[in-house]
Amino acid sequence: MLESDQKMSRMVNAMTIDVEDYFHVSAFEAQFSPDKWDSVECRVERNVDRLLALFDQYHAKATFFVLGWVAEHYPQVVKKIVAQGHELASHGTSHRRATGQTPAEFREDVYKAKLLLEDLGSVAVNGYRAPSFSFSRSNEWVYDILADVGYQYSSSVYPVKHDLYGIPDAPRSMYRSTQGMPEIPLSTLPVAGKNIPISGGGFFRLYPYCFTRYGINRLNKKDNMPYIFYLHPWEVDPDQPRVKDAPLKSRFRHYLNLSKVETRLRALMRDFEWSSMADVFPVKAS
Repeated sequence: MLESDQKMSRMVNAMTIDVEDYFHVSAFEAQFSPDKWDSVECRVERNVDRLLALFDQYHAKATFFVLGWVAEHYPQVVKKIVAQGHELASHGTSHRRATGQTPAEFREDVYKAKLLLEDLGSVAVNGYRAPSFSFSRSNEWVYDILADVGYQYSSSVYPVKHDLYGIPDAPRSMYRSTQGMPEIPLSTLPVAGKNIPISGGGFFRLYPYCFTRYGINRLNKKDNMPYIFYLHPWEVDPDQPRVKDAPLKSRFRHYLNLSKVETRLRALMRDFEWSSMADVFPVKAS
């Protein structure tokens, strides 16, 4: 079989990027309150540029869930994403976890981000991903608000048990919330009755690449399911400033194997086919 035929026969998986900088992450919120963000060196633009160049090299498309703060301060980032044919989606405005917001605060956050991104990108923004996958059984009202302000899908649930997030008994494949909003959960593997997270981020840095490759192949071939990968731009930036006064666990999770990410990401590009959430999961809210 020719290489072109092999490519055509492979399942297309979803590449997603949560566009925020190192000082936006929830693990460092005690060190970087929002009132300090403007005074910190921001490296997000150069790191998004690295990812855009990589995707262009391998003819891959992605969905960029852009934080409203980034869009407001670096509008050219949004314009580059759209100009290169990627899907523009929302990561909210202020990187506040949905579990820590009232319905009114959540509505303002997601609506403001959508308006800003659509104004800058001149495209419809249909997708939303909550910071830190912060949808839970206790805040399912979020779906009513997302639908009401015009979003078409969410990718905010990780069906795992984790100390910071997760709905372990959520479906592993795309489903509709009780309100009718499509939820596209992050990818997992069922092992001994538990879901193992394999969607990327810190787990992409923790596991050896061979395990990630095995997980994607198993999901594609055995479960006949497309895989969702996610990454943050700061994860391709091993030279980023170190936050020395953060808790040891937070520092371990954040800095683990940053120097290996780009090499592993290139392997992903070679081994699998990638496109946007809109291409892989062409859904609309009911």
